[in-house]
Amino acid sequence: MLAAVTRMWLTRSVKPFRFEGTFDPCLPFESCEDLGLYVHIPFCKSICSFCPYCKVLYREEDCNRYLNALIREIHLVGSRHSGRKRVTSLYFGGGTPALAAGRIQEILDAVNAHFLITDGIGVELHPDNVTVPVLRALKNAGISKISIGIQSFSGKAQTLLGRKAVDARAMARALEAVPFQTVSMDFIFALPGQTFEDLRADIDTAFHSGANHIAIYPFIDFTFTSSTVPAMQKREKRALLDAITEYCLRRGYVRSSIWTFSSQPGIRYSSMTRDCFLGFGCSAVTLLQNQFKINTFSVPEYCRRIDGGQLPTALTLRFSPRQRMIYYLFWAAYSTHVSAEAFERIFGVSLKKMYGLELGLAKLLGFLTEQDGIYTMTPKGAFYYHYYENFYTLSYIDKMWGTLRREPFPAYMEL
Repeated sequence: MLAAVTRMWLTRSVKPFRFEGTFDPCLPFESCEDLGLYVHIPFCKSICSFCPYCKVLYREEDCNRYLNALIREIHLVGSRHSGRKRVTSLYFGGGTPALAAGRIQEILDAVNAHFLITDGIGVELHPDNVTVPVLRALKNAGISKISIGIQSFSGKAQTLLGRKAVDARAMARALEAVPFQTVSMDFIFALPGQTFEDLRADIDTAFHSGANHIAIYPFIDFTFTSSTVPAMQKREKRALLDAITEYCLRRGYVRSSIWTFSSQPGIRYSSMTRDCFLGFGCSAVTLLQNQFKINTFSVPEYCRRIDGGQLPTALTLRFSPRQRMIYYLFWAAYSTHVSAEAFERIFGVSLKKMYGLELGLAKLLGFLTEQDGIYTMTPKGAFYYHYYENFYTLSYIDKMWGTLRREPFPAYMEL
């Protein structure tokens, strides 16, 4: 209900977001200035019950067939436009992309045939992948940033999540032997019984083990996962988020988004905060100036579509101007800063003209401060962003991803 009311107020329309099964055979990305790339590799050696992302159990034969289709999708999209498009970055997510480490170079060759990457390549890793041979293979292929899904160094949290213990010392030795520009480690907060002391120990261990960036994401109880872990109550969540933030800032770490901190300025790892991006692979999302599309979640159907020379698009949303503005502001706010100048450059209208009332109210409530056209989220604002993001996730993402797990190509969807 909260998400629906917010959507109607901010878009000035009672119409829901309507996603159609139709799609453009040629994606209009050439005019996008701040364009990123995302590649999804859904295979895992084991399936974590709490993980909401598109993933399947690894079989070498299935993985190779999928990677062949993935490479063809990259060529299918890229070859319909002339020249090599400049893009900011490329991120490999999953799943466990390192299971395809031996073919990462082949995928990058396909990407480089159509795109010029200017700001680095990142890949997500399971802790088991953090070995010298795997890290060397990735670095030799041109990977400059890695993100390791630790979740927690705590034994009680790992048991709760159904994960095995992480050998922090062995991981630190591997990271020292094969350094990267960015080494990020992901953690989950708001688990039952989790304390600030638990999270502080995770943060300290991460930075002592080779990380220069951490991401501490809230646990979200998706309806379609098999997890039985209950979500933490609002008051406890806020206390934990405030304590984490205060501790990291006191230690001199730089806050680069709602849930991320780095040991020095300029160190970042995020596949989301781009004005536009192209997504390749199962479940991958493409965001362009006037549309949003998401690929099918079914690996077999994905491969069949590509084998037939078609894009694997499951659903497409054609944005109204207000809808596109809200989508932009939602993810811009994730970085804790919104630039009025950037908004006007993208949309051709001033931010205050479109949302002056809402910005003024947010400042009055202590959610934002403003200086020289930059709106910065306060710690209070960051918590309520997190709180609303939880509603957004359960109202929109949960429904969309849950449906796409059951139906490879729905006729339409309204949210």
